[in-house]
Amino acid sequence: MSLTRAIEDKVRAGERLTYDEGCQLFLERDLLKLGALANWVREQRHGDRTYFNVNMRFEATNVCEASCSFCAFAKLKEGAPGAHTTTHEAAWKELAEHPDPRLTELHMVNGLHPHLPFEWYEELLRGWKRVRPDVHLKCFTGVEIHFFAQKFGMTHTEVLSRLRAAGLGSLPGGGAEILHADVRRRIATDKADGDEYLAAHRAAHKLGLPSNCTMLYGHIETFEHRVDHLLQLRALQDETNGFQCFIPLAFHNENNSLKQLPEPTAVDSLRTLAVSRLLLDNFAHIKAYWVSMGVATAQTALRFGADDLDGTIVHESIYHSAGSRVPMALSRDELVRLIREAGRTPVERDTTYGVVEELPRAELPEAALKLRERLAEKRSLSVVMGN
Repeated sequence: MSLTRAIEDKVRAGERLTYDEGCQLFLERDLLKLGALANWVREQRHGDRTYFNVNMRFEATNVCEASCSFCAFAKLKEGAPGAHTTTHEAAWKELAEHPDPRLTELHMVNGLHPHLPFEWYEELLRGWKRVRPDVHLKCFTGVEIHFFAQKFGMTHTEVLSRLRAAGLGSLPGGGAEILHADVRRRIATDKADGDEYLAAHRAAHKLGLPSNCTMLYGHIETFEHRVDHLLQLRALQDETNGFQCFIPLAFHNENNSLKQLPEPTAVDSLRTLAVSRLLLDNFAHIKAYWVSMGVATAQTALRFGADDLDGTIVHESIYHSAGSRVPMALSRDELVRLIREAGRTPVERDTTYGVVEELPRAELPEAALKLRERLAEKRSLSVVMGN
């Protein structure tokens, strides 16, 4: 019996996989076999239901005192070429004028601005709540929360309590990168370390604020580092049960200090997502983030363990600064089409996975429907011609 077969038996029996078994999964040559096992886990949890939401991204500032080697988004100081910090009025107007009445979420991440006062962020959230009180504010990474705590002399809990009072509903998962200290020192030395990132999320969970979490893969890390990262997240989830979703993020190599490195392939992305689904047995949701993976790979990932395709986005700067070629936005109809073409049932959700609307699954793939229409047209023409 191969180790992979032994792992399959453990997964189907509901037994937890170990570090060594996670490393073995990354070395499995049969990608389709790996994907099928991850898909089995996904379907045990969710059937063919696949989630998406109507959301918008917002970056209030890209000014950042950190200098992560993989980042193409941040500008080190205000006034530098490309540096941007919004005004409250512009930020509030963007939400107020968002054209889709189905919008349920505003997702914001920022640089670590050295000069904005903490009250500036509180007022930003309060203004959004005045404009659209029904929209959930998923804002500030764990790295940002730790930055605020250090800069303004507060604990993580104090920072989060004040932001929650201003309207914060949950945390996005960005900033995790790779939690292992050896890698983090090389790619993100001047911001929250792995323990501090986890501590910020622990504090959020204890306050009842849910969060997501991520992993940036495909740069200088090894498979062992990825498994260590996943197991650290799994351990915190055992403790708090506060993570809603895990999102693997593919490294992009344009306009940053790691531009000499190749980007991860589609195979690496699908493998990483499948292994994540198998190791993170206490996570309800695994997201195929189409902005990071690319639309086609993210759609394929819905058969490799992913049950969520993220949302409409509207405007995204972080990945596009690093060379992403995907659209800035996908419409609700486009997301529904992608999910249906994957043979799944589209489920529009809110931020906390409440169902907004469950749509019917496609009768047949789009190409098959077009073929049926053409055959019907030919038959009609044949009748008219008397053949």
